[in-house]
Amino acid sequence: MAKFRLPTNSQRVTVVGRTGSGKTWFGAWLIEKAPFECQPYVIVDYKGDALLQSIEGIREIGLNEAPPTKPGLYTVKPLLHEENAMEEWLWKVWQKEGVGLYFDEAFMLPNSGYSRRGALQAILTQGRSKRIPVISLVQRPSQISLFVFSEADYYAVFYLNRRQDRKTMNDLGDGLSANDMPKFWCRWYDVGENELFKLKPVPHGDDIAEAIAARLEVKKTWI
Repeated sequence: MAKFRLPTNSQRVTVVGRTGSGKTWFGAWLIEKAPFECQPYVIVDYKGDALLQSIEGIREIGLNEAPPTKPGLYTVKPLLHEENAMEEWLWKVWQKEGVGLYFDEAFMLPNSGYSRRGALQAILTQGRSKRIPVISLVQRPSQISLFVFSEADYYAVFYLNRRQDRKTMNDLGDGLSANDMPKFWCRWYDVGENELFKLKPVPHGDDIAEAIAARLEVKKTWI
């Protein structure tokens, strides 16, 4: 059996699950493990997530600003009506390269639908060569762009309550639906190794937030 691996600073992860399944804490845990001391990572926060907002040391930037150049964690908080500004900003990331992205709810992004094309798809399909790692959180896999899955290096699959969404995941790989597992567990699929793992719940959200804040505090001594 292959060894469990975490994503590098050029790989893509898709985290799937209904509200309350554990995907938000898992996504934050992936951020905590991400190499943001090597390059900037930007959290695209449509929901105003309480866990992510509680972390000291994350710098907020606007859609009118250029993507960051210094390593660290940043957040941008677009409104739903700012589709054009969000699309333009994502194209700037694609052009700049070397910026990690975390989408708290990927379906809110412009051109994120199943048959749409835009900056999101360009980032996903070319992200490896451009060193744009992506963490995408998804509630309804049956309604999101296929590129979110076809270009992912890893899947984390939590509980899904809709049959169509479970079918979407099982069509991507046998046994990917995690509905037969304990609460907050997930299946972790390593695409490159074609290996499927069962993962226990990650640490409590407060512990994850403290770990991220501690790393950001250490980062201040790097700059």
